[in-house]
Amino acid sequence: MSDPVRRPSRRRLLRHAMAGAGALIAAGPLSGCASPASASGASALSVWDLFQGGDGMLMDDMIEAVSKGAGGAEGFEVDRTILDWGPSYYTKLAMSAAGGRASDVAAMHLSRLAGYAPGGLVDAFDLDLLAEYGVTEKDFTPAVWSRTRHEGTVYAIPLDVHPFIVFYDKKAAEKAGLLDTSGELAPMGSPEALLDAGKALAEATGEAGILFGHVTDTAQNWRLFAGLYAQTGAEFDLPDGGPPKIDVDAAVRAVTLMTRLFDGKTNPNNLDYNGALAAFSSGRGGMAMLGEWELPTLKKSGMELGAAPFPQVFEKPAVYTDSHSFVLPHQNSPDPARRREAHRYVAQILKQSLTWASAGHIPAYQPVLAEPEYAALDPQSSYADAAKVAVLDPPNWFAGAGSNFQNRMCQPLQSALLGNTTPEKAVRQMVREADTLLRQPNPVA
Repeated sequence: MSDPVRRPSRRRLLRHAMAGAGALIAAGPLSGCASPASASGASALSVWDLFQGGDGMLMDDMIEAVSKGAGGAEGFEVDRTILDWGPSYYTKLAMSAAGGRASDVAAMHLSRLAGYAPGGLVDAFDLDLLAEYGVTEKDFTPAVWSRTRHEGTVYAIPLDVHPFIVFYDKKAAEKAGLLDTSGELAPMGSPEALLDAGKALAEATGEAGILFGHVTDTAQNWRLFAGLYAQTGAEFDLPDGGPPKIDVDAAVRAVTLMTRLFDGKTNPNNLDYNGALAAFSSGRGGMAMLGEWELPTLKKSGMELGAAPFPQVFEKPAVYTDSHSFVLPHQNSPDPARRREAHRYVAQILKQSLTWASAGHIPAYQPVLAEPEYAALDPQSSYADAAKVAVLDPPNWFAGAGSNFQNRMCQPLQSALLGNTTPEKAVRQMVREADTLLRQPNPVA
């Protein structure tokens, strides 16, 4: 398997582990990390991930299925290590490549790939080998697959797409006249239609119309803004070294709509994440803007729950999203047989992603979406098209899930929603923050 990336020294890898991973804290010891089996030692395939709670239990089920030889395939012996989500996970993942303790397979948010592939922290996939196990490029939407590459080479295989969507109370939405003839949320098509929907839902519920939690949150405002901005058709381009190429007029349009929508009257403007989630779950709002990962929690509310891709209100369909993906952490001398097993493992797990979909995630492996069992999932199947118009963070080493970039974008947006600054000033601050990040030296250059 060819690998075009120049292999960095151990010292460079350690430097990348701290900077390229976007870590904001000093890395702790790898006491929680299991050493992978060597080719001459135990045969278990070493897998790292960050899936806990309900997701963790579903991943257990998927691993158990492939371990036992699902679909008649040969089974696996899997040594799974679960690490805490956050900057520390990405620090440890990078340091494992530097310290000779890399797992055979690891989970990574696709939005973080730009901090790893350029510096050789992850190894390339062999697409011919994956194809032997029934997984090819055509099995993924172009919007997601396009982000798996660095300089034309594939370094990540998506497991899912997890978009920022809208959940709604079907009874309230019906009373507000927002459903189509099939009982699903009707298209909106304009900012005014979204604003009117909030008013109609407020009237229908006697409470708030649309709920959104953002106060002190490090990602929510960015998720909402990034999706709306992408719908304008403008590019949010952050070229190495700067300056940022951001369409200020388009950004102001997006932020202005955010401030009009969350006006503190029809729709609250001062909720934190848990406050918005609790208010929607208890019927104090007709719609909530959240990640699809909240589906298991919301299903317990007892409401007749609907869900839809984030409504298109500007010129271009786009939904902000990310993707849990699989990568091959760098190994200096990978054993060919173990690498083959790693590819087979990834392929087999993808084929189990109907199980993963039960938590709300959209399977990235498209053949699963074509199964009747997926079509029967309600409301998951109603927002599956979000994967076709997925928009991720800019492909920069400092961006992505859990990054300082998202936090720095959220702060001026929060000020605008709380009425402490204007959309124009918020956008100017976002541009300055992006420029500051771009002026920092790229540690994987």
